[in-house]
Amino acid sequence: MRAAAPLALARPATGVAAICGLLVGVVAGFGPRWLDSILGLLFDSVSSLPMIMFALAVITVLGPGTATLILVIVLISIPGYARLIRARTLTLKNSDFVMAERSLGASPARIILVHLLPNVVGPLVIVLSMDIPVVIMLEAGLSYLNLGVRPPTASWGNILYDGYTALRSTPTLVISAGAPLVLATLGFTFLGEGLRDALDPKLQLRSLR
Repeated sequence: MRAAAPLALARPATGVAAICGLLVGVVAGFGPRWLDSILGLLFDSVSSLPMIMFALAVITVLGPGTATLILVIVLISIPGYARLIRARTLTLKNSDFVMAERSLGASPARIILVHLLPNVVGPLVIVLSMDIPVVIMLEAGLSYLNLGVRPPTASWGNILYDGYTALRSTPTLVISAGAPLVLATLGFTFLGEGLRDALDPKLQLRSLR
């Protein structure tokens, strides 16, 4: 049996968005000020657009489908991830261990790969796990409006729409799609909370006191 579309879409979409946001965020934080300003303006422009309206605009131009949904999710998610990585990079690039590496003649590539990336991946993983429920709800909502994936691909949004049209005769369809949707959303939310408790050093210090 094929995986439900929200989960099948969430993995590649958030993965691609995370990689792009990681690269762009590091470049914005570690690169020159003029490049940081241009990328920041681009992030603000994309983030200022309402998520649903932006998704509907892209789907209207490209047509509904799995590839279009992945593209929409990637474009929506990259600015948030890039901002997070940029902020962490700006904090770390002036830290003592990075300044020591610079004084020893380390190249920018070595500083980024050895010192910056390992320290910014943790917060990104936490945000990714908490964003998967958002992706699931977005896909289900668009599929409910017949703007998402098309049959025969399984989708909780399509099942919810079928259950709504046959609510009087077959109310169990709504429950069969709604219950997994709620459980998946809660599960990934709790996963994100657990990862935050495990990876956030400030919370670990508080627990030791």
